[in-house]
Amino acid sequence: MALEDVFADLPNPGTHSFPDYSLPKGEPVLPIALTREELSTLLELYETFADVDPTGIDSNPFLKATTEFMQRTFATPIQRPDERLTDDVASLLTDFSDDLGGREIGVVDATPKHHRTLYFFLTSCRSYHLAPYLRFSPDEAAVETLYRVYERVVEQDVYLKRPETIFD
Repeated sequence: MALEDVFADLPNPGTHSFPDYSLPKGEPVLPIALTREELSTLLELYETFADVDPTGIDSNPFLKATTEFMQRTFATPIQRPDERLTDDVASLLTDFSDDLGGREIGVVDATPKHHRTLYFFLTSCRSYHLAPYLRFSPDEAAVETLYRVYERVVEQDVYLKRPETIFD
């Protein structure tokens, strides 16, 4: 499947909304099957994604100097727009790796936050790939793997990880 086909299947960010996962008396999770190979593929895609600089600060010394000057002048950190997303994806991959342990295949607990992170990871990959000023050509198989994992989360029913009872 070509990258354009995978990206075309994603819900439109302008009209997409996430389901309400609020469940009484417990922590909602969406348990999905995951293999060690899929996790390794997602990690490689993440590393490729994290290396992209959408702001151009790293390649533009004037922009870098201006940004550093504004940081010193106004005493506020100026963050890249994708910095929070890369942190969230790293956290997601760590959570999945912890759940998988050393096994080759297992069930991992995807949370509503993981669902949002997977969606934004996919849409950001699409926007990086389509941006004319960025050179982001991810491995097609890696993007397909990310999409398959995202689909598993979307298709999964919500369960309570730590159900509370009236006796607690």
